[in-house]
Amino acid sequence: QVQLVESGGGLVQPGGSLRLSCAASGFTFRRYAMNWYRQGTGKERELVAVINSVGGYTTYADSVKGRFTISRDNAKNTVYLQMNSLKPEDTAVYYCNAVLGWTMEYWGKGTLVTVSS
Repeated sequence: QVQLVESGGGLVQPGGSLRLSCAASGFTFRRYAMNWYRQGTGKERELVAVINSVGGYTTYADSVKGRFTISRDNAKNTVYLQMNSLKPEDTAVYYCNAVLGWTMEYWGKGTLVTVSS
């Protein structure tokens, strides 16, 4: 069965750091581009970061550039999102997403990140 399981969310103070992980199983992870999305309460889903299948290309939303870093370890079937200098507006449920071209897409269930004093 295809699974994407996010972990690492929680409560962190403004300016702090958090690393999210997404463990993948049930598909050929190394062939898929991986994305992180987030959705805050009352807001639309937002694409946060993208990494290609081999990890040589990344893109970020303007709101997180310079603060967030997406990476992957294909040997561990895991994608990460390192979040630094966190702001209250980063509070959201963060979702892991796997994409193979325009043909296949998988989603995790999300992990909640709360940035607050």
